[in-house]
Amino acid sequence: MPKSGLIHFKTITELHRSCGLPGPEHPSISVVDYATINIRALPAGIIFDGYSIAVKRGTAGIRMMYGQQQYDFDAGVMLFTAPNQVIRIEATQNSDVAHSGWILFIHPDFLWNTSLAKTIKRYEYFGYSVNEALFLSNKEENIINTIIQNIQQEYHSNIDNFSQGIVIAHLETLLSYAERFYHRQFITRKKANHQVLDRLEELLNDYLNDDVITKGLPTVQYLSGKLNISVSYLSRMLKVLTGQTTQQHIHEKLIEKAKEKLSTTDLSVSEIAYQLGFEHSQTFSRLFKSKTNQSPLEFRASFN
Repeated sequence: MPKSGLIHFKTITELHRSCGLPGPEHPSISVVDYATINIRALPAGIIFDGYSIAVKRGTAGIRMMYGQQQYDFDAGVMLFTAPNQVIRIEATQNSDVAHSGWILFIHPDFLWNTSLAKTIKRYEYFGYSVNEALFLSNKEENIINTIIQNIQQEYHSNIDNFSQGIVIAHLETLLSYAERFYHRQFITRKKANHQVLDRLEELLNDYLNDDVITKGLPTVQYLSGKLNISVSYLSRMLKVLTGQTTQQHIHEKLIEKAKEKLSTTDLSVSEIAYQLGFEHSQTFSRLFKSKTNQSPLEFRASFN
């Protein structure tokens, strides 16, 4: 089993030392072969100040917790971790089985004063990966592995004024491919995602069918919590399936329910707004008009 406790690594050099590896060739970026890591020497919990990107294959007996999700690496997966997040590692009795793959460590210092320093935060899978890893086809894995080999070759060579820019370009290409592959994964898992969408519809209908809602408007956080998936996962899934964000989807359901109440009841606009969870009727009226180009009263009048 790994060592107990939680250890915070501030540098890649410290990570290498903990893995039983020689010092990195570059202090701020390193690709490590999983076969060379002494899993049993690792602490049970790790916090790293940088990013990591990994492809793991055949690592039977190794489980990792990142966020609220547990990953079992018997199959080949790609996953991403963000700086200062807790990663927990568990080695089972089968952990001596040979494991393969690689892990890329990137310290934020390497990104300093580059385009990727800001844009890396837009890749949602660094947070989204806490709910689902990226499963790669053989062809996709070959593409990613080729990019990693190019990165290794560049920082293994003599460092010059062009090295950082070339590595950053390779990293941007890698992240763009990962984004494409994640999108493919959403599409190929359409059946499972539609089941989540059906459950979302059920949750919203139950929430909005209360005669008087005292808990306010349904929130993205509330829905993702009930569905046991992350906010970003839910948003990406809905974007693929419906073209809407989660907030837009909530608004559509609110307007649909409002239209029903305006056309079938004598409730005032304020009463309807309150039942739907709005604290102020003016907020409800503004949202309704922005979505329908009519005020609630104008909509009601069209039925008389």
